[in-house]
Amino acid sequence: MNTATTPSPTDILVNGKPGGGKSNGKAATNGRNGSRSTGKPGGKNGPTAAVDGAAYDDSKIKTLSSLEHIRLRTGMYIGRLGDGSDLDDGIYILLKEVVDNAVDEFIMGFGKKIEVQIEGQQVRVRDFGRGIPLGKVVECVSVINTGAKYNNEVFQFSVGLNGVGTKAVNALSESFRVVSYREGRYSEATFERGHKVRETKRGKAPGEPDGTLVEFVPDEEMFDQFAYNLEYVEQRILNYACLNSGLQLFLNGTRFESKDGLLDLLRREVGEEVAYEPCHYKTIQLEFAFTHTEGYGETYRSFVNGQHTNDGGTHLSAFREGVLKGVNEFYRKNYGGVDVREGMAGAVAVKLQDPVFESQTKNKLGNTDVRGWIANAVKAGVVDFLHKNREAAQKLESRILHNEKLRKELSAVKKEAKEAARRISIKNPNLRDCKYHFGHKKHGDDSTVFLTEGQSAAGSIVSSRDPNTQAIFTLKGKPQNMFGRKMADMYKNEELFNMMMALGIEDGIEGLRYNRVIIATDADWDGFHIRNLVMTFFLSFFEELVSAGHLYILETPLFRVRNKKETRYCFSDKERDAAVKALSQAEVTRFKGLGEISPKEFGQFIGDDMRLIKVSVKSMSTIPSTLEFFMGKNTPERRNYIMENLV
Repeated sequence: MNTATTPSPTDILVNGKPGGGKSNGKAATNGRNGSRSTGKPGGKNGPTAAVDGAAYDDSKIKTLSSLEHIRLRTGMYIGRLGDGSDLDDGIYILLKEVVDNAVDEFIMGFGKKIEVQIEGQQVRVRDFGRGIPLGKVVECVSVINTGAKYNNEVFQFSVGLNGVGTKAVNALSESFRVVSYREGRYSEATFERGHKVRETKRGKAPGEPDGTLVEFVPDEEMFDQFAYNLEYVEQRILNYACLNSGLQLFLNGTRFESKDGLLDLLRREVGEEVAYEPCHYKTIQLEFAFTHTEGYGETYRSFVNGQHTNDGGTHLSAFREGVLKGVNEFYRKNYGGVDVREGMAGAVAVKLQDPVFESQTKNKLGNTDVRGWIANAVKAGVVDFLHKNREAAQKLESRILHNEKLRKELSAVKKEAKEAARRISIKNPNLRDCKYHFGHKKHGDDSTVFLTEGQSAAGSIVSSRDPNTQAIFTLKGKPQNMFGRKMADMYKNEELFNMMMALGIEDGIEGLRYNRVIIATDADWDGFHIRNLVMTFFLSFFEELVSAGHLYILETPLFRVRNKKETRYCFSDKERDAAVKALSQAEVTRFKGLGEISPKEFGQFIGDDMRLIKVSVKSMSTIPSTLEFFMGKNTPERRNYIMENLV
């Protein structure tokens, strides 16, 4: 969190960069001479015709080894690959898998310290737990479905129950080294891309504390031109510390430790401006903390066995249910869930012996059997807190009554806005919808809506989009600046109201219709201004859309460099200069806006190789001051900042 008087533009991050900056990726290419291929058949125009003479017989059936499968289907094991510019990129998942094993040792009562060092592309993790049994070191890091986490006597609350995590790290690293220390002896093994190259069994290591050391360098064949963002790593380490009170974690020598667990995490997220002293409850299997802020909507962080479940799941649903039941039992009222939870910020963590996740990357808990006991435990914890904290109980009820009053006032405005929209058109006039939406079993994750600037830009996207999964919402120009406005003002603004309804987020992101909400504006000052206005709208009223990782910015080329043989599209001056140097007698075209790119050209920029920058929030507590600085009334501080940083 930034403690300076003037907020930092990096408090709201666009892939680790402030505001709406551009990344320095590779130049895209097009046409026969150098087009980038994804290796996927078909695409938008249907399946590719079979090669003449290709036969489907016994020779076409292949059985992959575990190593081959991990490297071929990385998405099943670590999600996306990426280059380190996104918090969810694969290199951070590799680090997480190794640290998870170290944390599991602490949970079982062995080792109170974990050391993490990152130097360039090399990662080193040393724990001080029991150490891998010396005779099974190679198997535990290279053979799928091998490990002690199937044994509840050894590991009771582990994330990595499938025996895959460290094996995936090994398979996806150009170099991987593991050393286990036990009772003055050690076993060591070194691998390259999952293949063992050296092994030492039961050597002597007098005086070396028990534990496990893992060193690895992610494979550049898989992760192209990657780099670790230490801010992202620090955020993960802070989460580990808050989820495991008493555990000391060191990142490049800096210590991270938490005394109050999730309460520390919540305070870090929301800052000091809260409606009442947060409620904090902790047992062996369940911990939660919550309070109310001045913001709109609900914001939560949820965890299972130390794993951050970005998409929530049954434990989060049970927590929200338990809070409502506890509040109504204490006040002996029947308050609505919307009134109780509006403006609420909370964190919940559970420990389960048999967690069931909806994917290998463990973003959402699917256990249905935990809902009952979690809801009841949360209810009891809330009632106990309110009995013991009368001042907090009074302030919470005041906030509920305030929310109830605002909701009733807003309902009239909502009704009027919906009637006006109904008179204009039966359908949303700004929306060109797609066939499949978020939540669809097969295509839901690909569902996308582009928020475009004007009809000309929308025209290029309409003609080149995939109508199955790509929708378009057209902004007429610069939307109203919603900083400091009330929700009622948004309902009175036809364009913003239509955008909210198109996204399906009026009652929260549970109704979100698209997995990716992409701001697609021109790469000029007006386009950057529109980006900031749209981000301000979401951060003011629908912050959870951003914190849950659904908001992106589309990168489109600034230049086209071509000669008679080859065409290259460049996203920066540096790429343009390199292309001009590489292509003799090149013609350079500067695109002033998206509408200048023909639909035939534009299709490749919203296809499989689409470049997206994720918008993320560093800390909820920094949002008000950051929006005030950039989107509030003109101030001497902002004027001075512009003058000092103007290029």
